[in-house]
Amino acid sequence: MINQKLWVILLSLIFMHQSHGLQHSMSEDYGSMVMSSNHNNLPLGCERISGEENIIVSAGQRYAKDIPGTIYGMNQHEWDVDPCTRVTVTFINEDDVRHQWMVHGLPKYLYPAGMFYIEAMGGKTATGTFIVPSEDRNYLVHCDMTQHMEMGMRGQLVVGEGSGDLWAVTGITDPFYRASYLPDNLIYLSLVVLFLGYSVTSWLVRMRQKR
Repeated sequence: MINQKLWVILLSLIFMHQSHGLQHSMSEDYGSMVMSSNHNNLPLGCERISGEENIIVSAGQRYAKDIPGTIYGMNQHEWDVDPCTRVTVTFINEDDVRHQWMVHGLPKYLYPAGMFYIEAMGGKTATGTFIVPSEDRNYLVHCDMTQHMEMGMRGQLVVGEGSGDLWAVTGITDPFYRASYLPDNLIYLSLVVLFLGYSVTSWLVRMRQKR
């Protein structure tokens, strides 16, 4: 196991490299870390803080018990907030392994690498604050530890009206990506095509046997 202090230093160096010189905030306590906290800097299009939202996120294996095919989960996998809201997230890790709550796609002029990031070691709690942009959009939330997202820790933060559900949000949306140009009744169309193919093939075989 990598030493906790060494892990924090390594993550800091990686994050600084990704940020390309942008200033960012980082706070850490033994067993927890928050990166890119933002209490007061408004995203473009926000004239003021529209409201305050306090979110408590619990992560652990027990939240995956009722969702087939998952090992890890969260007490929620979707969060709805208004544009320009100041969001304070309290992340509680109920497992014995490290978990993260990471938001992707935020504006890089405020959030280096476009991320807000909370990490907590097993049994630890971390709290961080950020301000969401003014646009209606769905943002990916997940745990970036190896395979944790694939094992169930994948969610979405819906700002305002959102921009359409993300795929494979645990317990909420379909587990596979479907391109927007494909029809909603693709499964039924596929069954019809298979049935027609079977029928035509059977007819051709019967016609050939009669000759």
